[in-house]
Amino acid sequence: MQFKDMAELGALIKTKRKEQGLTQNDLALASNVGIRFIVDIEAGKETAQIGKVLKVCSMLGLKLGVINE
Repeated sequence: MQFKDMAELGALIKTKRKEQGLTQNDLALASNVGIRFIVDIEAGKETAQIGKVLKVCSMLGLKLGVINE
């Protein structure tokens, strides 16, 4: 899966979360982040907290990589 910006990544995270039957609160607890963080990234808010974003992605089984264009 590819994404070009935080809005697309947020949408992907939201889709995967729902596919797994998780609430935003479930994902926040499982990822050890606050629910507000989940709400913000699903809304596409840009963040400098990439470590937390990676935790959330890992919890959902998403692997991020670099794509050379």
